[in-house]
Amino acid sequence: MGEAVEIMLENGFPKIRNETSLNLSIHSNKQDCHWYEETIDDDLKWSFALNSVLHQGTSEYQDIALLDTKRFGKVLVIDGKMQSAERDEFIYHECLIHPALLSHPNPKSVFIMGGGEGSTAREILKHKTIEKVVMCDIDQVVVDFCKKFLTVNSEAFYNKKLELVINDAKAELEKREEKFDIIVGDLADPVEGGPCYQLYTKTFYHNILRPKLNPNGIFVTQAGPAGIFTHKEVFTSIYNTMKQVFKYVKVYTAHIPSFADTWGWVMASDQQFEIEAKEMDQRIEERVKGELMYLNASSFLSASTLNKTISLALERETEVFSEENARYIHGHGVAYRHT
Repeated sequence: MGEAVEIMLENGFPKIRNETSLNLSIHSNKQDCHWYEETIDDDLKWSFALNSVLHQGTSEYQDIALLDTKRFGKVLVIDGKMQSAERDEFIYHECLIHPALLSHPNPKSVFIMGGGEGSTAREILKHKTIEKVVMCDIDQVVVDFCKKFLTVNSEAFYNKKLELVINDAKAELEKREEKFDIIVGDLADPVEGGPCYQLYTKTFYHNILRPKLNPNGIFVTQAGPAGIFTHKEVFTSIYNTMKQVFKYVKVYTAHIPSFADTWGWVMASDQQFEIEAKEMDQRIEERVKGELMYLNASSFLSASTLNKTISLALERETEVFSEENARYIHGHGVAYRHT
């Protein structure tokens, strides 16, 4: 972790540069307040007032930073893209984990693709039925960084039920003989050139992931931005790709304030996994240790009730992700080129 130095840009704003070559777009206003600026799109930026830059680092795969923001508390930034914020990450992680685990009759084993931050494992380990969680992340530096600085997840990282593996998730699933009740995709969006694109393809779902699910097994993945203006980036394509592989597929969304957008998730299984509201609340009461801050049966029912624009887009989507049709997209925080 090197000491940050300030470099003046042509527009007069300073940019913080770390000796590890990590770049953060940070500038000051007339009141001498420092701001972190993230590019959402060519004509849209999202800024956070800062208290300080807490830590910075770099790995073989990506740049890492932990910022202390005035509005959202500690914010984890990887490659210039905000991954989660202390004040509202519970929305994302509760939505990613609990609907799938609560829909399963008796989940005991979970495989996490990605999840190096530790929050996904934290939410899984709240379930009393869980006996084993395998968290497979490709980047040792990110995992070590989060273990050291994201103290909210310390208990999860050192839980005896957690098996931490540093490897490519595709390779790890391929070589394992065991099957899992739940498989979770907590990965970056499927962007060409990124490390995760192949983990969103029809071939991967059909040939590698699906065979690793136990009977009644459920797969759930984050599916990128799902707002009125952003749902066609990857959300509808991920849904349509999973429809080609699994018999039952369900989507749901929630607004994440720090992302400045609605986010999407997709659940899938070869067995029916619908659960009535009363049963979901009962399972939360019986299975989950502690109180959930966001999710209950009513909020999940609301999350899975989509507006007309997005419902029609899902219905009409024809794209299926494959190794051959990788494309550039506008991802949260970084602009990519469409082909």
